[in-house]
Amino acid sequence: MEIGKTSFWWRDIGLPDRRPGLDGDVNVDVCIIGAGYTGLWAAHYLKSAQPDLSVIVVEREFAGFGASGRNGGWLTGGFAWSHQRYAGQGEKPVRDMVAAMMGTVDEVIRVAEAAGIEADIHRTDELMVATNPAQEARMRAETAHRAGWGEAARMRVIEADELAGRIRIPQARAAMVVEGVARIQPAKLVSGLARLVEGQGVRIVEGTSVTGLAPGRVSTDRGVIRAQTILRCTEGFTAGLSGHRRDWLPLNSAQIVTEPLPEDIWQEIGWEGREILGDFANTYCYCQRTREGRIAVGARGIPYRFGSAIDANGAPDGETIRRLTAILRRHFPAADRVAVDHAWCGVLGVPRDWCATVGFDPETRIGHAGGYVGVGVSTSNLAGRTLCDLALNRQTELTALPWVNRPLRLWEREPLRWLGVRGMYALYGLADRHEAWGGPPSPLARLGNWLTGR
Repeated sequence: MEIGKTSFWWRDIGLPDRRPGLDGDVNVDVCIIGAGYTGLWAAHYLKSAQPDLSVIVVEREFAGFGASGRNGGWLTGGFAWSHQRYAGQGEKPVRDMVAAMMGTVDEVIRVAEAAGIEADIHRTDELMVATNPAQEARMRAETAHRAGWGEAARMRVIEADELAGRIRIPQARAAMVVEGVARIQPAKLVSGLARLVEGQGVRIVEGTSVTGLAPGRVSTDRGVIRAQTILRCTEGFTAGLSGHRRDWLPLNSAQIVTEPLPEDIWQEIGWEGREILGDFANTYCYCQRTREGRIAVGARGIPYRFGSAIDANGAPDGETIRRLTAILRRHFPAADRVAVDHAWCGVLGVPRDWCATVGFDPETRIGHAGGYVGVGVSTSNLAGRTLCDLALNRQTELTALPWVNRPLRLWEREPLRWLGVRGMYALYGLADRHEAWGGPPSPLARLGNWLTGR
């Protein structure tokens, strides 16, 4: 079994050749910090709108090294939010936000097709499965909740018999179906975006660490970039920048992937629609059937490392691999005969109020986006488009959305940050064990949510 080494997705296509680093001081119109989905989308839309802009993207490792090259491959049109956070702005802004996010699936696919980016994109449904009464109660409540805020046309509940016709999950009682989503290969998408923006004239410098930023100036270990506009697109790595340690918490998530399954095992499992699949456990999982017939399973491992520390090149610990393997065997017992081929992990950005944001200060001309809480494949596209409009001083439907310029609430200092997040996930684990016996949703999960304001 491979462990770490960034991710299976990069092993699938091969790690990219490193681009040159910054070679001294430079002056540009726009400097983007971070060559993941958000930064690359912002660069693409900026150059599409104004081709004469000089744009540089600064990356400490290589384009797609972070969550953009390690995620679960869910392109859903969903995002991290809570309608209660926007309640004071009225119903229309919330519905506008939902509609804008749902449109990201078609937009990502449109750009990929136009640019010839082959990213194993497969249009399908999302299946969120309930395997006990408590999960079913949460599933039905979530379906009604989201339908009430503009997603009714693409959501429905299916019962156990219909679900079994799609995929056979032991003890499955029902599932929430979300239409209009897609499965992707994450590293293929981000590497394709990097090639796309380079073709538009964007310069990507890799192996270059940002050491400080101020209005009009980005300092790095290889020179100074002077720019009229600076966009910080560092998501889960934001805590590593001076002055931003408490903005977004780097939450850890991990995945495993099996060897390719033989056809007789697939006949036992089903899954011919290649839906993206999750469950309604409090410590939920996310799965996909890959291009070549593997099963990828993701879930939280060690949820948070003290002091906002980052993993070592995607290497998860042994206990996390054991937990992920247990989820694989529980949901797909027929796959017990197939070995786990690769395990990896990464971080995602979590705001204190668990709601993603895009921001831009017209005086300093510094913008930011992130806090995607694990649904960044679609959210990053909307963020990139919105940052483009903000940077170009446009007043558009996107810049009027309620997530724009929402004040950031800082996370607590250590050790409260570590205690709170670890306590939350410990309570989730206890709640799942209690709920496995039957009965209503456990109050322990509600306590965990209250603990961190989720």
